[in-house]
Amino acid sequence: MADLSKYRNIGIFAHVDAGKTTTTERILKLTGKIHKTGEVHDGESTTDFMEQEAERGITIQSAAVTCEWKGHRLNVIDTPGHVDFTVEVYRSLKVLDGGIGVFCGSGGVEPQSETNWRYANESEVARVIFVNKLDRMGADFYRVVGQVEKVLAANPLVMTLPIGIEDEFCGVVDVLEKKAYVWDETGLPENYEIKDVPADMVDKVEEYHEMLIETAVEQDDDLMEAYMEGEMPSLEQIKACIRKGTRELAFFPTYCGSAFKNKGMQLVLDAVVDYLPAPTEVDPQPLTDKETGEPTGEVATVSADEPLKALAFKIMDDRFGALTFIRIYSGRMKKGDTVLNSATGKTERIGRMVEMQADERNELTEAQAGDIIAVVGMKNVQTGHTLCDPKHECTLEAMIFPDPVISIAVAPKDKGGNEKMGIAIGKMVAEDPSFQVETDEDSGETILKGMGELHLDIKVDILKRTYGVELIVGQPQVAYRETITQEVEDSYTHKKQSGGSGQFGKIDYRIKPGEPNSGYTFSSSVVGGNVPKEFWPAVEKGFKMMMDEGVLAGFPVLDVEVELFDGGFHAVDSSAIAFEIAAKGAFRQSIPKAGPQLLEPVMKVDVFTPEDNVGDVIGDLNRRRGMIKDQEAGATGVRIKGEVPLSEMFGYIGHLRTITSGRGQFSMEFSHYAPCPANVADAVIAAEKEKKAAK
Repeated sequence: MADLSKYRNIGIFAHVDAGKTTTTERILKLTGKIHKTGEVHDGESTTDFMEQEAERGITIQSAAVTCEWKGHRLNVIDTPGHVDFTVEVYRSLKVLDGGIGVFCGSGGVEPQSETNWRYANESEVARVIFVNKLDRMGADFYRVVGQVEKVLAANPLVMTLPIGIEDEFCGVVDVLEKKAYVWDETGLPENYEIKDVPADMVDKVEEYHEMLIETAVEQDDDLMEAYMEGEMPSLEQIKACIRKGTRELAFFPTYCGSAFKNKGMQLVLDAVVDYLPAPTEVDPQPLTDKETGEPTGEVATVSADEPLKALAFKIMDDRFGALTFIRIYSGRMKKGDTVLNSATGKTERIGRMVEMQADERNELTEAQAGDIIAVVGMKNVQTGHTLCDPKHECTLEAMIFPDPVISIAVAPKDKGGNEKMGIAIGKMVAEDPSFQVETDEDSGETILKGMGELHLDIKVDILKRTYGVELIVGQPQVAYRETITQEVEDSYTHKKQSGGSGQFGKIDYRIKPGEPNSGYTFSSSVVGGNVPKEFWPAVEKGFKMMMDEGVLAGFPVLDVEVELFDGGFHAVDSSAIAFEIAAKGAFRQSIPKAGPQLLEPVMKVDVFTPEDNVGDVIGDLNRRRGMIKDQEAGATGVRIKGEVPLSEMFGYIGHLRTITSGRGQFSMEFSHYAPCPANVADAVIAAEKEKKAAK
């Protein structure tokens, strides 16, 4: 079996267009996995193998590849940068031990890199930073390092400095060993020479070398004392300190280069091997209670000799059948084994196991703790399910996915397409938990829900090309919600008498607005047994069932607190069902009195625009009811941050390109729900009523 200290499970993540996929291509080329490098702009890269990815030049789903560097085995996951596919980044981080954060040398720290960095911090993933595209116009390594400190509040530990910039970028200086790596004009990664530091950089390298040593020795008190007394630590000691600090997120080793021009990549791979943690060096995954989801205090120890514990983190449908991507935390998995899915309580037999090489695959007979593999043809496994040894049942911490904020109604173009569409959408929902489907009960329409316009646009495209289902697509709809603004104290009695035993339940209750984002909370303060304890859950359930449909326009109700404080019951006629019906009646009776209000999703919007168009862009956002929070001038333009209601943002990209002559970019993600202005609310409610009347 393999030595776990020689494993590195890493992900590459960054903003759209910072060069993640190109970086992955270069890693595969350097490690000898591919011989011809594919380029993203030719639509030929290894990991972007979906047609939609090749065409748009973006990564949509994370792809896994395995390769070797200096006797170490690297499992690399290339993740998407686009905000609509954040879920892919989130679930990749969940199963990785380390990462490479790629930043564009001219764009710097962009909005999506902030989101991904925040996710990585929450998952406590150690990272090295790679500042890419230093051969581009406007590239500035030192500015990007400053942004990492300011915008991400992170501590970059500069390990290499660029020689020359933009067109003259020809190599990098290794600050630790004070050597210059210079590449020639052939553009081949292996054609470099190790030289002395260029004369004009000696002072700068010396200054950064000192900063590097000082930061590193802080990790070891004895070394620090010796250093203070003028004793230089050895190279091995410094590397050990950097490794420790990187693992504890005290700092992030920062490298520079150009992936496209093959410059500086070897040093990044060395850093992955030297400084990022092996599977055994990361805090083990916590086990949770199956019912409550609370941690049990136990962990999945990374060792091949423990009982099996593995997490299914992604499901992908391809030409060979359904693939389930699995990270094994403990134990071993062999072909032919029977494993238990603790989420469903059913067992599954492991058929074919494969090691992924993006679109290619190598058959495996067994895998062990630390491996990331795919299993072909599992039946009932979904994203986030735990697979374990049937004799030792356990549940790993689950994944939490954001709720969709936008929906469209779709119908197949030809009558016979319904069944085909149903099967295809079923497969797609299993693959992407942030994509949801429901059928509108009144109209029978199929509603697709997702994270943004691009997300749904690509789903419709996949249905058409991969599954051959042509769709008629309706207008995008916003996921509104309802809430209340006033406290109401009320009473409701449900009684029904018709031959035989009747039904009786009386409840006295208070309904009041809850904290933002608290959902629905129920409490009971009944004393003296006026409503027996066994009926409280029925009251809670009755109210909860009604929260799905508000009184204004039938949208789900948020942030409501219900307190049951008194009531009455009948020794014969009272039952759980009677109290549940009473709670439903109480909801209908009291919510209209509690000042119901419509809420709309507000998006965090980040717009990048050339300086000449700033006024137009801000004016346009204000017209869309936006609140401008911050603007910041960069080298190539201005970033404007604000909050804008989702309903005003449909088709925004086209409009933005018009006012900025095609140079503007933007990204947005869900921020929170906020009350709708009266005129907007009235229009939405009227439209919903019209829809219902038409049915």
